[in-house]
Amino acid sequence: MAHSYGGIFRLDGRTALVTGSSRGIGAAVARGLAEFGAKVVVHGQTPDSTRVTTEAIVEASGSCVAVHGDLAAAGAGRDLVRRAEDEAGPLDILVINASAQINGTLDTVTDEDFETQVNVNLRSTVEMLQASLPGMAERGWGRVVSIGSINQLRPKGIVSIYAATKAAQHNLVQSLARDYAPKGVLLNTLAPGLIDTDRNAGRRDADPEAWAAYVRQLNWMGRAGHVDEMVGAAIFLASEACSFMTGEAIFLSGGY
Repeated sequence: MAHSYGGIFRLDGRTALVTGSSRGIGAAVARGLAEFGAKVVVHGQTPDSTRVTTEAIVEASGSCVAVHGDLAAAGAGRDLVRRAEDEAGPLDILVINASAQINGTLDTVTDEDFETQVNVNLRSTVEMLQASLPGMAERGWGRVVSIGSINQLRPKGIVSIYAATKAAQHNLVQSLARDYAPKGVLLNTLAPGLIDTDRNAGRRDADPEAWAAYVRQLNWMGRAGHVDEMVGAAIFLASEACSFMTGEAIFLSGGY
C-alpha cells in the first residue's frame, strides 16, 4: 500500500500558543506554524508588542489572535493559557519560548535577577503546563515544544542561573513526557545555540569585530544561527511527524 507523507507536517485545525512571539525566535516560529495551517495565539508583554507578528501572519493569509502579559508574575502562566483559550479555543500546541536571561557571574546575581529568571523561565512553565496538559490529554492529542538552550547541556558561568532554569525546564519536560505519552500528548525541547536576535544586538553592535571573532570560534559553522533556522524543527515537534518522539531534545547549535 502506498503512503503519502505530504500532510504529516500540516497543522490545519490546530490551535497553538507561542509565548514570547512578539520578536526573535518566537515570532519566526509563530509565523511558521501559521503558514502550516495552525491558528496561532501570539503573545508579548504589551498589547502593542504583538502588532508586527500578527500583521505578518495576516498578510501571509494566516490565522492569529493576540494576547499579552508579563510571565514574571505569580499565576501569569495559568492566566495566559486561560485567556488564549478564551480567544482561540482549546490549545493543541504550546510553544514555551518566552524567557528571561540576565548575564552575570554568580557573585553578581542579585535576588531580583534570580527571581526574575526563575519566575519567567520555570514557574510560568509549570503554570502553563498545569493549565494546558489536562485538556490536551482529555482530547487525546497535544504537543509541547519547550525552547531550551545549548546552555542546558553545556552551561557557562556568565549565564549560570539562566542555564540552570533551562536545564530544569527540560527535566520537567522529560518527567511529564513519561506520564502523558499514553494520552497522545508529546513534550520535547528545541535547544538553540547562539542565534542572532535582538537579545544579542547590544553586544554585537558595540564591538562588531570582537563579536565576529567570538562567533567564528563558537561552533563548527563559525557563525550565529538565524531565527528562521529554528522554524523547521519547531514545526516538526508541533506536528504529526513527531508522533514517535517525546521527552527528547533537538540541539540546533551549528555543531558544538
